[in-house]
Amino acid sequence: MPLAHHPEPDEVDCLLRNCELRNEIEPYLDESIWEIDFRVLPTAVENRFLESMLAWERAPLVPIARWFEPVLALQPACTLDDDQVRERLWETIERLYSQRVVLDFTDHLPDRELYALIRRDILPATVKRVDLPDNYFHWDCSTTDAEDATVWLIYYASDEEREQWSLEEGRDPPPRAVPPYPRALPTAPV
Repeated sequence: MPLAHHPEPDEVDCLLRNCELRNEIEPYLDESIWEIDFRVLPTAVENRFLESMLAWERAPLVPIARWFEPVLALQPACTLDDDQVRERLWETIERLYSQRVVLDFTDHLPDRELYALIRRDILPATVKRVDLPDNYFHWDCSTTDAEDATVWLIYYASDEEREQWSLEEGRDPPPRAVPPYPRALPTAPV
C-alpha cells in the first residue's frame, strides 16, 4: 500500500499564502488575469506573481523626484559647464538607480541633452512606485514623442524589429547608425 503524501510545513505555508493572495487580489481582477494558466505554475511562482500584482495595484502615484529624501532637483543645464553637467549627470544616474530607475537607450544623447531630459521629463513624471526589491522602472530615452520611433529605429532596433516596422509602415526604415555617446549605465539585474 503506497504511503500517503504528507506535505512539508513550507508547502502548507505556501498554499495558505496563495489563498491569502487570491483573496486580496480579487477586487482588482479583470479578464486579463485569465490569460495566465496558473495550473502550470508552481505555487511559489504564482505567489510571487500575485504579490507583484498586488504591489502594482496598491502602489502610489508619485513624481519620480519625490522618491528621494530630500526631493531630487537638478539645476538647469544652461547654468553648468560641461564638466559640471557630466559630474551631476552621473551622480543623478546613480541616484536614480538607487531607487531602481533604469535609463534605457541613452547612447544617442550628449550628456547635456540627457541631463536636460532627466530634469525636464523623468523627474517630474508621476508613476507608480512599486516597492519590491526586484522591480525596476525603465525609462526609454530613445524618444520623447511616443509616435516617433525614428531614434529607436536608427540606433537601437534589431534587424527583426526594423523589418517588422517596415512591414507595418509600408516603407523603409531610416538608415542604421552607431550611437555617438556610448555609456555603461547601470542595468536591472537579470
